[in-house]
Order: sequence, then structure tokens, then C-alpha cells
Amino acid sequence: MYYKNETIMLNVRIDKDLEKKLTNYSLENNSTKSAIVKEALALYFTKKETRETAYEMGSGLFGNAGSGNANASTTYKKKLKQKLNEKHAH
Repeated sequence: MYYKNETIMLNVRIDKDLEKKLTNYSLENNSTKSAIVKEALALYFTKKETRETAYEMGSGLFGNAGSGNANASTTYKKKLKQKLNEKHAH
């Protein structure tokens, strides 16, 4: 059982490119590699715990697509018929 302030050592194998990115990031941000990995893991698990549904992710994109006509998807047939009648009426 782990206590709140107890830490453990964890060894992880990463490829050279990822290690280079980690090293550069740590130097640029004046941080340790351990601190960066801890933060990345914390963000990863937070994201996994608060996973949104597909609808929630796209909810801001659904709707009237900026046309200003919120019922465009339900009245399109009526409008199309009207436009065709206007076009072909002599």
C-alpha cells in the first residue's frame, strides 16, 4: 500500500527521438525530465477519466451551420420544391 507522499522509482524505455524531445523540452523550460513525465501522466489520466462522448465533442459544431436558419434540415424539401416551382413556372 502506498501512502500519499511516498514515491517509487519507475524505469521506462523510450526511443532516441522521444528522449531528445524530452531533453530539449526540459532544458527550454528549466524543468526536470521527471517533472515533465509526471505532469504528462497526470494529464493523460485526467483526460482518460473525463472522456467526452462523440456528441459532447461535436456539440458546438452541430446546428444551423451559420445559416441563421435553425430548422433548415427539416424544411429543405419544402424550400426545394418552392424554388423548382418558381424556376419552371412560365
